[in-house]
Amino acid sequence: MTVTESYVAVGLMAILGILFPLSQFIVTRFFRPVTDSANPNITKSYFLPGYERDHSMYPRRLSTYECGSEPVGGAMIQFHFQYYWYAIIFLVFDIAFMFLALAGTLTMNAGVNNARHDDAVFALAIAGIFLLLMSLGVWHVFRKRGRIYI
Repeated sequence: MTVTESYVAVGLMAILGILFPLSQFIVTRFFRPVTDSANPNITKSYFLPGYERDHSMYPRRLSTYECGSEPVGGAMIQFHFQYYWYAIIFLVFDIAFMFLALAGTLTMNAGVNNARHDDAVFALAIAGIFLLLMSLGVWHVFRKRGRIYI
């Protein structure tokens, strides 16, 4: 198997990954109901000629939430910056565990393919150092107790 043959599947999946969402955007552009420019309470579709709806009897359709309860307060709520740090730390460790899973898979494959034992130990040591550095970074952030200056 050549290198070109190996990447044919990757190229096809990339093309499908681009064409599928693009085709969905194009299809929904013509089939979804749009508001009539003459009357904003009427929605109609280009390819579904019998589909016309009058929304003038539903005055709450332009409200923030359509769940039946009235919205309380404004939509602009200011969060404390500390919550963003928790989200960033979660994302960092989420990505770190992806790399650790990859290192574990490589280590298992090294044992299955009768590769040298030193290669598996080296892969685990690198993964351990990676996790240790990330843990030290999180410890440093928590040691500051939320006093993070930008």
